[in-house]
Amino acid sequence: MMATAGLLLLPGRGGAAFEFFSIAENAVVMYDAPSLKADKVYVASRHLPVEAVVRVEGWIKVRDSEGSLAWVEEKALSSQRHVIIIVPLAEVHQAADPGSRVVFQAQRQVVLEQLEPAGQGWVRVRHRDGQTGYVRTQQVWGS
Repeated sequence: MMATAGLLLLPGRGGAAFEFFSIAENAVVMYDAPSLKADKVYVASRHLPVEAVVRVEGWIKVRDSEGSLAWVEEKALSSQRHVIIIVPLAEVHQAADPGSRVVFQAQRQVVLEQLEPAGQGWVRVRHRDGQTGYVRTQQVWGS
């Protein structure tokens, strides 16, 4: 009789809801397999948004905004949501309206806290300096 490994495949990109997390700690090591003995791939920074792809007993295989895949211990992830800017320069508006005042701009790779679920093409965010506003969903990854 074969034992199951506790593998759970998460929904693919076919219109299904994505499961996003953020790195919960500073300098989290990402691995090429679900084991502390596996090769280290890179180190992820706190709040980096990642998408869950596969779960295996205490480990989650995740994808980052660049499409890189790696394994991380589940305990190193937070359900607190963050997004990352994926365009050269994104404008964050006072309201979810392109005609509203621009509160601040954020460059590519800047991570922002997601304050509310995305809706109608906008997501409400907060910069680590405290500024809040709305950014277009197509300018961020992780929402």
